[in-house]
Amino acid sequence: MDAPVRRRQGRRAPDGVRGAPRTLKYRHLVNPLVRQPALSDDRVETLHQTALRVLEELGLRVLNAEARSIYRAAGAEVDEESRMVRIDRALVAAALKTAPGIYDMLGGQPERTVTMGGDHCAFVCVGGPPNISDLDRGKRSGTLEDCTNIIKLSQDFDVIHLMSPNVEAQDVALNVRHLEVTAAQLLHGDKPLFIYSRGTPQVRDGMELVRLARGLTQAEFEAAPYCYTVINTNSPRQLDIPMCQGIIDFARAGQVSVITPFTLAGAMAPVTIAGALALQHAEALAGIVLAQLSRPGAPVVYGSFTSNVDMKSGSPAFGTPEFVKGAFGAGQLARHIGLPWRGSAATASNMADQQAVYETLFSAWGSILGGVNMMIHAAGWLEGGLTASMEKFILDIEMLQGFAEIFLPLDGSDAEIGFDALAEVDPGGHFFAAQHTMARYQDAFYTPLVSDWRNFGQWSEEGAKSAGERANAIWKERLAKFEPPKLDIARRDAVKDFVKRRTAEGGALPES
Repeated sequence: MDAPVRRRQGRRAPDGVRGAPRTLKYRHLVNPLVRQPALSDDRVETLHQTALRVLEELGLRVLNAEARSIYRAAGAEVDEESRMVRIDRALVAAALKTAPGIYDMLGGQPERTVTMGGDHCAFVCVGGPPNISDLDRGKRSGTLEDCTNIIKLSQDFDVIHLMSPNVEAQDVALNVRHLEVTAAQLLHGDKPLFIYSRGTPQVRDGMELVRLARGLTQAEFEAAPYCYTVINTNSPRQLDIPMCQGIIDFARAGQVSVITPFTLAGAMAPVTIAGALALQHAEALAGIVLAQLSRPGAPVVYGSFTSNVDMKSGSPAFGTPEFVKGAFGAGQLARHIGLPWRGSAATASNMADQQAVYETLFSAWGSILGGVNMMIHAAGWLEGGLTASMEKFILDIEMLQGFAEIFLPLDGSDAEIGFDALAEVDPGGHFFAAQHTMARYQDAFYTPLVSDWRNFGQWSEEGAKSAGERANAIWKERLAKFEPPKLDIARRDAVKDFVKRRTAEGGALPES
């Protein structure tokens, strides 16, 4: 099911003939808004140079032996005893020359192609929480059914452009969880999808499932990106074994690594946002270099997740003014090196309440005005990433569709300005019955998904339901009506057979 379809009638050609109705979808978004800087250009360059100094003089600990070997072969200084790697700035410059600044991620259908980079903007729902919540059953451990439900909703709404693992399916053993979650994305959706990077065997299984579902040869799969993974560094200045291996495996297969330091100012990063950005930049560059050394031209996304902590409790804080400034700065740094940028929408609220909404909106605006290309956690994130909320997912969809509408260019044609309409209505009158209005009123404005614009009396007569209660009804209705995209029976069977066979073989445990 697509996002709400709007048809705008009554647009007149110059000769006065009514134009054809326009159908709007949210599949390909381009952000026209002016980018907001956090720093002057010279200070951005200073941040970049500081990050290069960190890599050259301080280095970072790389726990993966193969990654150290790759760095060493390229000329980096590697100390095997301490596992410290120091990367020359010339090596960074060479890597940035081969990393693509814009590319397409392919889905199961041509219309599902997502362009990454430039002014293009793609939204991804929440990813990674161990828990799920809704108004009916409250907070609980996530299951495969919960994960699949959010996959269905992500497929259902056009304003979500890439699939995500959303919640951990904790009722499925770790050795086969990657199989079930990847299969669920492929059987219930046709958008570019997420693959776990928890060791080469799991990555190999996930990519084989993508190849089977999309009907690709190995060469075809490796020629274009169909899937992505998220690589989180262990800030400060450490890359662990599975994260390094994920970068290597995805690069060699020509798939996308979203390399994302998790730099919380005052905890895993300097207490200043500028200092946290310098650390983030250094760690992201180290991962980008590893990807390009593994396969020059491998698609990457410059990731950031810089925020602050609550200095009273030590808990992460999101949607703060510091988060927004960090997003502006991260967007500048990504543009400075010419790469697509991943940002986030997040909240520390423990329930889908007013705090959750305004913190999410603050952080989302920070990412949007920072020029985000991939906004992860855009729908459903709660409790600092520990919980995914079904109602919050729907409330966030409303906000994302609002952003999509804001991106649309304003039509300033003579017909839209409407001098004839201005002339038709007398002073002190109204435009409800004007010809200009009657030709356009059916879809002149965005039709909300959740918002209730009726007066207090009408709202009360219908049960005085809160936005959260309305969202609860919406996700249930969308799931009840959901129909998966068409998939060739042979491909569907191949996916199921592969999961069955690999499960019988014992699957693959995460590597650490």
